[in-house]
Amino acid sequence: MAAIFQGVGAAAPLSSSPSNSFDSNKSVFSPRRSFSVSKRVSFAVVRSDGKVNLNPKGRRDQRLIPNAVATNAGSAAASKQGHELLLFEALQEGLEEEMERDPRVCVMGEDVGHYGGSYKVTKGLAKRFGDLRVLDTPIAENSFTGMGIGAAMTGLRPVIEGMNMGFLLLAFNQISNNCGMLHYTSGGQFTIPVVVRGPGGVGRQLGAEHSQRLESYFQSIPGIQMVACSTPYNAKGLMKAAIRSENPVILFEHVLLYNLKERIPDEDYICNLEEAEMVRPGEHVTILTYSRMRYHVMQAAKTLVNKGYDPEVIDIRSLKPFDLYTIGNSVKKTHRVLIVEECMRTGGIGASLTAAITENFNDYLDAPIMCLSSQDVPTPYAGTLEEVTVVQPAQIVTAVEQLCQ
Repeated sequence: MAAIFQGVGAAAPLSSSPSNSFDSNKSVFSPRRSFSVSKRVSFAVVRSDGKVNLNPKGRRDQRLIPNAVATNAGSAAASKQGHELLLFEALQEGLEEEMERDPRVCVMGEDVGHYGGSYKVTKGLAKRFGDLRVLDTPIAENSFTGMGIGAAMTGLRPVIEGMNMGFLLLAFNQISNNCGMLHYTSGGQFTIPVVVRGPGGVGRQLGAEHSQRLESYFQSIPGIQMVACSTPYNAKGLMKAAIRSENPVILFEHVLLYNLKERIPDEDYICNLEEAEMVRPGEHVTILTYSRMRYHVMQAAKTLVNKGYDPEVIDIRSLKPFDLYTIGNSVKKTHRVLIVEECMRTGGIGASLTAAITENFNDYLDAPIMCLSSQDVPTPYAGTLEEVTVVQPAQIVTAVEQLCQ
């Protein structure tokens, strides 16, 4: 197997920059960064001001746009610039562009080759890049995850796909004891630039074992970054940024968002792995959410506006570390916080976020933090019961009304 990875082409691992300290008044808690973004972005939905510029070889212009122009979803959809993609197509495009840009990037997982992946994120990549860079593996998550981590140690940049995120529990030892810790335990001799990605979340009657939300499982592992995509724009940008990062990154994709469509820029761009997105500015309450719950929150926001409330909605996007700069500024403005997540309530992302806000911004709160989470039960197969276990828009409306009394 070593010969396979040598055939892809290895390079010496890059060194990482030192960590930054956190100041709740002016800076965001941040681990090592592999790239910098000089200016903060507020909105996830953007419009590009560039046209399709082709170079002599017929490829799209390779200029990076880390800061596109923020706008609302309506005007972005109405714009004729860019191109429309479904979320899974945006992930595929980002992965394909990075494989073309850097020969060290490779993909491995079950059915990622000529079948194109369980949700077609790797469709067409095996035909274009060959079986050595798009490697079909046996049904053995612990084996191919460990193999990917070893490949990263030799200088490659593997993207490991879990057919379902719940299956990656079989590789928990490799992700925790190897992926997250080898940079530290080797005294900095190795970096682990690996991306672990795949579908998760509560789908449509997929049953308990296929409805896992593993954010709470992985958040306590030192040395790992976690991000969750929610739109085609940030899905592509986060995919590209995760591949370029020197840190191991887990990219969470929701199974019900793959067919979400959006117009994205033609130009090359990346999203900051440690930055939240301001979805809707407001004055009365800060609603923090991510992934699929972003759309439940926005549905509730329409009702809240009709009732006279002005909620500020933030897609935290970076699950580890939290963007406490953006979150803190919002808390200082609204003085009330509602967290909405699909993760389990006990030990979930909401619990960690509540602790972080309490520790850093408690003096700015005029009401206790409220957190709406999935119930601590295995996800039922029956559709009506499944719906009851997950936060619904009506519950969000009720929670905001209670907070703002």
